[in-house]
Amino acid sequence: MALTGRTALLAALGSLPVGIWEPSWTGILAVNAPLAVACACDFALAAPVRHLRLTRSGDTSVRLGETADVTLTITNPSRRPLRAHLRDAWPPSSWQPGTDIAASRHEVTVPAGERRRITTRLRPTRRGDRQADRVTIRSYGPLRLFSRQGTHRIPWSVRVLPPFTSRKHLPSKLARLRELDGRTSLLTRGEGTEFDSLREYVPGDDTRSIDWRATARRTTVAVRTWRPERDRHILLVLDTGRTSAGRVGDAPRLDAAMDAALLLATLASRAGDRVDLLAYDRRVRTLVQGRTARDVLPSLTNAMASLEPELVETDARGLTATALRTAPRSSLIVLLTTLDAAPVEEGLLPVLPQLTRRHTVLVASVADPHIARMAASRGTTDAVYEAAAAAQAQSERHRTAENLRRHGVTIVDATPDELAPALADAYLALKAAGRL
Repeated sequence: MALTGRTALLAALGSLPVGIWEPSWTGILAVNAPLAVACACDFALAAPVRHLRLTRSGDTSVRLGETADVTLTITNPSRRPLRAHLRDAWPPSSWQPGTDIAASRHEVTVPAGERRRITTRLRPTRRGDRQADRVTIRSYGPLRLFSRQGTHRIPWSVRVLPPFTSRKHLPSKLARLRELDGRTSLLTRGEGTEFDSLREYVPGDDTRSIDWRATARRTTVAVRTWRPERDRHILLVLDTGRTSAGRVGDAPRLDAAMDAALLLATLASRAGDRVDLLAYDRRVRTLVQGRTARDVLPSLTNAMASLEPELVETDARGLTATALRTAPRSSLIVLLTTLDAAPVEEGLLPVLPQLTRRHTVLVASVADPHIARMAASRGTTDAVYEAAAAAQAQSERHRTAENLRRHGVTIVDATPDELAPALADAYLALKAAGRL
């Protein structure tokens, strides 16, 4: 088998006759001179790294769990072709565990005076901004005996947005909304003030909806139908304090709360209501106001992308004061927080009348499905103790919810997978009852 390149050169150098001679500089140079010349030539033929021109293009945002492609364009202005190994470094959370090294390394060849593009595919595992790090290039000569290495900093940022997995529930909720809004053949009576039309009375209708004047002009009993009021104000309040950091399954409670908020915001904007967002613990983490129906979802997802739980106790008084400033008129305030007894009884309950006096308040909380599984466990001593502990935790949670209901608060308490549709249903129920 023929030997080529670096292997052939080294084999040839290794076969040089040396003989028996006393070590001397002359002998050493005689043997190593061809190798030194070959290395020098290989180094000289390697394209310089410093003068390469690099630019980036590609995706600037991606939903969590999806892929983003960032393209690196390499221009070689020198007279020597570039043969290189390249590493496009990003934070470890830019890929699934174990795949970052392979995804960031590339082989590239760029002829003299030309340019080439390589694409790095990211699959982030966390929300937030991912900043590109250094691009390291190792340029080789044709024999690959020597190389030149250098780094370039080419700034680029990819914002990782919430996944919005509850989007799948949107069609069914919109269908229910159309029923409430009178756009299907089924007309339901809301308690809103926007009169829609008259129809014939059917058994089961509320007698308060009978229009006696219209009935007097016809031979049948006529009832009024109503459209739910539009252009209502909804303030979504995300509690980003320490309780939102608790993990339920593979994600913190805050992620499930954000997913539910996105579904509700999308549904409410389709219903013609105005939606604002406030994230708070001891200070305002983000505030989104005054967006049009078309801009609500992009604005909220962008604002939520960088939100992380803060390991501090939420200031309930500060949260209430900020919510009242943000919603000066009658609104629906949706507070996504915990139903743990201590934070609610010591923080929220004392200031709750300030909110319920002017606004309709809905509290949504993420329940841990593991507690329900523990409560149903039997068979061993340990399982019975776990069931007793779970039953006590559920009892305290129910008692806390009842304390809030006595103040006129609507409660939604559901597991992460069920929280978003349950919150949307609660909103539609309030809409149908005319409480917005």
